[in-house]
Amino acid sequence: MTEQKKKVIISKKYLDKFIPYNFKPETAIITNSNYKLPSYLKILKKINLNSIPPAIDIKDDIKRYFIFAKFRTKSIIIINGRYHFYEGATMRELGHYIYLLKVIGIRKIISIDEVANLNPRFKPGEIALVYDQINLMGDNPLIGENDETLGIRFPDMSNAYSSDLFNKAYKIFQNLKIKINESVYLGLIGPESETEAEARFYREIGSDIAGYSLIPENISAVHSGIKFSGICMITRDIIADKIAEDNSSEKEKQFMKSKSFKKAKEKSDLILKNILSADF
Repeated sequence: MTEQKKKVIISKKYLDKFIPYNFKPETAIITNSNYKLPSYLKILKKINLNSIPPAIDIKDDIKRYFIFAKFRTKSIIIINGRYHFYEGATMRELGHYIYLLKVIGIRKIISIDEVANLNPRFKPGEIALVYDQINLMGDNPLIGENDETLGIRFPDMSNAYSSDLFNKAYKIFQNLKIKINESVYLGLIGPESETEAEARFYREIGSDIAGYSLIPENISAVHSGIKFSGICMITRDIIADKIAEDNSSEKEKQFMKSKSFKKAKEKSDLILKNILSADF
């Protein structure tokens, strides 16, 4: 048994003590820590993510939770407060939680991220529906020894964002009359902001949005055979010409970002509710 699989089993055994009776989840939701969970999700049990062994050794004040929840009759796992590569977590550590979801029985992941906009047709406050990605993080969670019980050595990434889930989400966007921003997600390390030259380059290579979260989750999910859907809240622009022209203070930028987050969050909550209501 590989060291990677041993760690997954340790985490699973710890969580077994907390799993509610007759709780059989197939869907998981992953969010950042600032994503307040909507009231339609009923929390059954909330566990500090960093208390699940083997814990990631990152010292900060961020609240991170592994949650057993219900949406009506559906059992849902929620990771509310993901770790990031820029915080010092390794790619293997980030992938660990995806493999943990796999052994719990998860078959579909809805990953919600906050992103920057590269496409001049998109606006902050809107939602991006991801159909593909570009990895510029310089690393990935599959480097190193492979455990065949978790996934094959060379996974096929041609359908990284499940076309089945994408098409179902697309119809939900249409039914809700929410603008559909079909997007290629660019994975960056962060946390520094982008230069004008970088923003121009990112757009020229085919990216629509940029973020710090989805790449390790998506690669691990594809490797483990879990269908993956990416729904992203656009909260700021990094369009090259706009960067050069923007003379706003840092306080003003943060205010506009917060305003865009609130607007996008309302849409995201509505989309998520309809996704969970449907046969997704």
